[in-house]
Amino acid sequence: MQVTVSKKELLRLLGRCQGVADKKSTMPVLGNVLIEVESADSVRLSATDLYLSVSGTVAASIEKGGSIAVGARPLFERVKMMPEGSITISTDDSATTTIRALGQARRYTLHGIPGEEFPSLPEPEKGAEIASLGTSVLSALIASTHFSISTDETRLHLNSALFEWDGNRVRMVTTDGHRLSKMEAKVANTGSMTMLIPLKGVMELKRLCDEAHGEGVEELQLCKSGPNAFFRLGGVQFGVKLVDAQFPPYDQVIPASSGNTIRAPRAAVADALRAVSVAASDRTGGVKLTMDRGVMRFSSESPESGDGFDEVAVDYSGDNFTVGFNAKYFLDVLGAIDDEDLQLGISGELDPAVLRPATERDDADYLAVIMPMRI
Repeated sequence: MQVTVSKKELLRLLGRCQGVADKKSTMPVLGNVLIEVESADSVRLSATDLYLSVSGTVAASIEKGGSIAVGARPLFERVKMMPEGSITISTDDSATTTIRALGQARRYTLHGIPGEEFPSLPEPEKGAEIASLGTSVLSALIASTHFSISTDETRLHLNSALFEWDGNRVRMVTTDGHRLSKMEAKVANTGSMTMLIPLKGVMELKRLCDEAHGEGVEELQLCKSGPNAFFRLGGVQFGVKLVDAQFPPYDQVIPASSGNTIRAPRAAVADALRAVSVAASDRTGGVKLTMDRGVMRFSSESPESGDGFDEVAVDYSGDNFTVGFNAKYFLDVLGAIDDEDLQLGISGELDPAVLRPATERDDADYLAVIMPMRI
């Protein structure tokens, strides 16, 4: 194989591939990126860890066809060090790959493996229904909910995000058993789709959406086909093996109403909570929230580091009460809300808190549920 490609275009696609290539797998081939001549004027790059896959094409001048699999990270690092302009990639019969800067002396060699040994990537079935969704919409859904996905990979139903498309509404819901986040957005297209996307797939998908949106790609195409979901954006196809598990009935976790409703300035609450959490116990991260008329008070105490206290003026005229929460859980939600004011609903000291933006919107709806803790 011998091809000439733009360093800039190759580096962009390699960056996406190396995020998926599995460098720690017991199957060394999964740490590679497959380079193959696809047509008379393009080459395709592919990577997979058998759960996630990514592929895309880059324009090229083809001298000789063929395919080769090369270590994704080593190739990325070497291409990154090439001077701007065009570079040539060539292979010999022993699968040695040479990377040269066109018209300059700089070059690298890498030991690769024949492309035939690289595992095949899943593809959508013929006739699979394809829907269009804004890259910014999907990115916002993930940004507002990803932090409450459980990192426990043995609990597959919690180590994933539920994506639902119902009519002209799309939503994402996540929970780790201690908190829940739900983001819903109104879209122009109508559809019907439900899938459970694993945590690693969620985070890689957000990265791809953010990159594509930054490059002016406003929409992506997605489809669910068999056990996989496929997302195509900016010439790149991202595939993910969906989780085969039952997501918790999240509607039963969200309180239908709250006995006490507080409206508070989001930034001031976040600042006070962040300050008080410094003095919280390292083991629990617990902070006491005490409500009084017109005042929200935060306090923490640690046997090792002493106490912390702060308060914020809020809009509240109900009864006094105190409840304990994990400070990090609260701060994660406050970082996901972009409204100036926060609405906090709590019925009692042993009941979950419901947080949402104080301003209602027709095109989006966000809420989070945080379970209380004893302090």
